[in-house]
Amino acid sequence: MAKITVDESTCTGCGLCAANCPEVFEIQDDNLAHVVSETCGNCDVKEVAEQCPVNAIIVK
Repeated sequence: MAKITVDESTCTGCGLCAANCPEVFEIQDDNLAHVVSETCGNCDVKEVAEQCPVNAIIVK
């Protein structure tokens, strides 16, 4: 299983990750993306990470 993290110092809270993969990412009250699940059956987390405009998503 991949380890997914969001670099909160880089994240701008644009919401692209949460829109494309809401099972894994959520924009919370601090207006930043947070990982809410390590698994997703409906999206490619690596692809979502590549789409992040500030490269704040790390998938290991």
